[in-house]
Amino acid sequence: MLPAVAGKAPVGSPTAHFENSRLAFGAGWRHRTPVHLATQLALFLDNRPGTLARVCEALAEAKINIQAFSTSDTVDHSVVRMVVDDPHKAIAVFEKRGAMVVESDILLVPGDNKPGSLANIAKKLAAAKVNIEYAYCATAPNAKTGLLVLRTNDSKKALKVLNT
Repeated sequence: MLPAVAGKAPVGSPTAHFENSRLAFGAGWRHRTPVHLATQLALFLDNRPGTLARVCEALAEAKINIQAFSTSDTVDHSVVRMVVDDPHKAIAVFEKRGAMVVESDILLVPGDNKPGSLANIAKKLAAAKVNIEYAYCATAPNAKTGLLVLRTNDSKKALKVLNT
């Protein structure tokens, strides 16, 4: 478990890097900002009040920004998945504090915030026989674009499929 560290937790903006990007899904699926591979960190933490606060405080103290974030829970622990601006530094922060952390490749998929965008991505991957293992995203209601974090069974194939 991470000890309490002074500082305020950063608020990451998953859409910040893609604010001006536009995707046109459908026939031809043209886009200006390519889908790219990134490193996701998964932490296995005690499911108790204050644990997430300590994680975020440790990252803030190290000046590491959270760009995307998801959590799921079980009775005794939670799995926190995140994309940060400096994964190697974040791993060192977590390991120094005794937290178990696992790296994995994920895709960052910028897209239009409109009905059907995710359906088109999923359809294209299904046609290529690429399985979506999990995904998470968030978009402000009036934002024109969003960012999908996508874990597939074959990241390199998915990257090629979504960038063609």
